[in-house]
This record gives sequence, structure tokens and C-alpha cells, in this order.
Amino acid sequence: MPTRTDQAGRSALQASLDVRVVFSRLRRRLLAVTDADDLSPSQASVLRRLGKGEVSTASALALAEEVKPQSIGVTLAGLEQLKLISRTPDPTDGRRQIVEITATGRERVEGARQALEEWLATSLQEQFSEDERQTIIAAMALLERLVG
Repeated sequence: MPTRTDQAGRSALQASLDVRVVFSRLRRRLLAVTDADDLSPSQASVLRRLGKGEVSTASALALAEEVKPQSIGVTLAGLEQLKLISRTPDPTDGRRQIVEITATGRERVEGARQALEEWLATSLQEQFSEDERQTIIAAMALLERLVG
């Protein structure tokens, strides 16, 4: 006969699996809504990071994105070619480059953010009742304890 501890352990494992699967699928869906086909996942991630107001260096972006400096160079070259970012020499250290989002890049990030908000709000409105949306809000508060 399973003990209460065994059942709690099983429910924790099931919750863990369910959360990972749902958040992974939701993440992919959100990325599909916000990212245009002409950007790689790496480019979209860097552009979103810069869109948060961070002016950065190529090396800082490589560290934040957990990629090698050579990889970030390729990512930045693609974004620069699309005129979504600009790179300028660091005035205090000529070996470094300052990376900034351009007005075009900022418009793109904002457009993606608006598309995401509209899609998510509309989907929640259409697919869930008010009680279900309140349950989702409560569940998010509980999950926040994992990361907060």
C-alpha cells in the first residue's frame, strides 16, 4: 500500500513533468507568435535582450546568451545587416564593441511584444471561462514561488 509520502512524491513528479511540458509548448507557441521567419532563435533572443534597454558589448551578450564570442559575432552580424542593431567601437577600449538596438529594431521588438500580448489575451478570453482564468492567475502566483 503506498504511503502518503509516496503519493506526495508521485504528485510532485507529475506536476514537475506537466509544468515542463506545458511551459515548453507555450514557449514555442509564444516564440512562433513573436518571431519573424527572417530571424534565427539566437537573433530574436539578442534583439529582445537589447530591446529591454540594455546597451551592451558583444562579450557581455555572449555571456548572457551563454554562447561563444564567435557565435555572438555571427548573430550580431545578421542583426546588423537587417539594420536592427548598430555596433560602434567602445571609446574607452577599442577592442570592444558597443551594441545598441536601432529605432527599426526597437519598433520590431515593440511590435512583437504587442502581437504576443494581443494573441495571449485573446486566446485566454476565447478559450477559458472567467473562473478558469482566475485559476490560471492563482496557479501563476504559486509557480512564482519557484522562481521568486
